[in-house]
Amino acid sequence: VQLQASGGGLVQPGGSLTLSCAASGSPFSIGAMGWYRQAPGEQRELVAGITRYYTTNYAGSVKGRFTISRDNAKNTVYLQMNSLEPEDTAVYYCNAYKGDYAYWGQGTLVTVSS
Repeated sequence: VQLQASGGGLVQPGGSLTLSCAASGSPFSIGAMGWYRQAPGEQRELVAGITRYYTTNYAGSVKGRFTISRDNAKNTVYLQMNSLEPEDTAVYYCNAYKGDYAYWGQGTLVTVSS
């Protein structure tokens, strides 16, 4: 399974971005998918996750601002990010589980700055 993330970029505080991550290769039976982020000098942290049956969970710092969704027919997971703050600046990684194995995308940089 290969994961291709896209949609990162530079945005002003208060702005919005949508990240996408498409799975290819052998995407059948992909289970939970999610987004993580890693800021410079920090550990990678979970931002949001979604099960195959659309149950979601969010980090407290993004709850109410970010929305995770997925399209199982397209094997794609999305992260809609609103009211972005400088603290959201990080490399965002998508992941997907197939059985007990986690696959990771290459990361996309989100910079929130004026």
